Amino acid sequence: MLRINDITANAVNDVASPTVLHFVQIYGTIYFINEVIAMKEDKLSDLSMQLSVDVLRLTKELKAKHETVISNQIGRSATSVCANIAESKYGHSRADFIAKLEIALKETNETGKWLEMLLKSDYIDEATYKSINKTCSTIRILLIASIKTAKSKLNK
Repeated sequence: MLRINDITANAVNDVASPTVLHFVQIYGTIYFINEVIAMKEDKLSDLSMQLSVDVLRLTKELKAKHETVISNQIGRSATSVCANIAESKYGHSRADFIAKLEIALKETNETGKWLEMLLKSDYIDEATYKSINKTCSTIRILLIASIKTAKSKLNK
């Protein structure tokens, strides 16, 4: 690892670079970590946050209608998607990274099932279902692709 003193002004000021600069303090020493953020991961983070926000708003509406069973479940699963994607970025290893994404994938699938139940039980309208489910499906597709890519790199 490079020490903070090794960073050149060019590296810090290079705005066009897709590099994000991270500084980490370990046992009193500050280290610089050069991390390239993939566009897919940014999209995944943004979409998972959007899913969480949309579902949290939905749970408020559901609780106003005195529906608490499914609203609690969908709230947990949707926010878990976002949390696990965020945690994956700082996994201890590639295997840990993959494990967090796989949990997020399972939670995304669960969120989709709760949405379907809410639609079929007339707690939400079709437009709300389609909107939130589209985000959920897109996250699922990106997670599957990310997991597949990460696993292929694990075996190399």
